[in-house]
Amino acid sequence: MNYSHEVESMCTLKQGPNHGPAPIPEEGRWVKSTQITDISGLSHGIGWCAPQQGACKLTLNVKNGIIEEALVETLGCSGMTHSAAMAGEILPGKTLLEALNTDLVCDAINVAMREIFKQLAYGRTQTAFSEDGLPVGASLEDLGKGLRSQVGTIFSTKVKGVRYLELAEGYITSVAVDNDGEAIGYKFVKLGKMMEDIRHGVSPAEAMEKNTGTYGRYADAPKYIDPREE
Repeated sequence: MNYSHEVESMCTLKQGPNHGPAPIPEEGRWVKSTQITDISGLSHGIGWCAPQQGACKLTLNVKNGIIEEALVETLGCSGMTHSAAMAGEILPGKTLLEALNTDLVCDAINVAMREIFKQLAYGRTQTAFSEDGLPVGASLEDLGKGLRSQVGTIFSTKVKGVRYLELAEGYITSVAVDNDGEAIGYKFVKLGKMMEDIRHGVSPAEAMEKNTGTYGRYADAPKYIDPREE
């Protein structure tokens, strides 16, 4: 260790009481974190790239500093989906610090990693007060049945108004319109569940009908439009 001349010539004053870091809540315990193996928890981070063309939601389940589970959800950029596949291979098994300093291919995923690191390092996780945290695999619950991300896609213009394209319920096939020209409901298809049925041998037409539902005052509407064509 090299010291400047000014420091070398200083007299020594001993350090007083040192109580270490403030404890943070981790999986139902209060932990004084001094090294990466002290970190545990499940949390989420949101990231974006420089042109802000796409975004990433990253969910990690960390146990004793090791990433045991990763869920990578991306939106808005086609290349980012392939980056997500690579990140999903890279992350599990790494320490949280390794992952923070690993090239996760896509800037949005890298930023999400930075943001989730802060959540975990400061004890601001989803499992801060949950005894023993959540089991590995818990992030899949965010996806629901059909294991498909919750996506909302809405397009609108001043001249023609709003078009619902996809909501949490599913892919919108028809929008109900009242006599005043306002949207009052919609018909949707649960794509995840539909594809699951098709994989298990149900015909596409039957699977689509089985997984179609409506929301709002759809059945009472005087008019219906296709949001992708009208």
